[in-house]
Amino acid sequence: MPNIKSAIKRVEVIERNNELNRSVKSEINTFVKKFKNAIETKNVQEAEELYKKVCGLLDTASKESVIHSNCANRKKAHFAKMLDDMKKSA
Repeated sequence: MPNIKSAIKRVEVIERNNELNRSVKSEINTFVKKFKNAIETKNVQEAEELYKKVCGLLDTASKESVIHSNCANRKKAHFAKMLDDMKKSA
């Protein structure tokens, strides 16, 4: 445990930010699971809506430095390819 006042404050700030980041990542993962489920069930309309939602969440998370921007872009490209492949096969 830190003894210096500024170090104590940094620990508190880091804990608060970790909690916020964890909730953002959890929300992203929830919608990713819903999107993948829509892909598996071949529900095109629902998958497109969830794709837009997931992309928005990833963009927001990368802008707020919760995740790296390259990670967000890579995931969006991967999900776009999944959506396109599903449309072609349907």
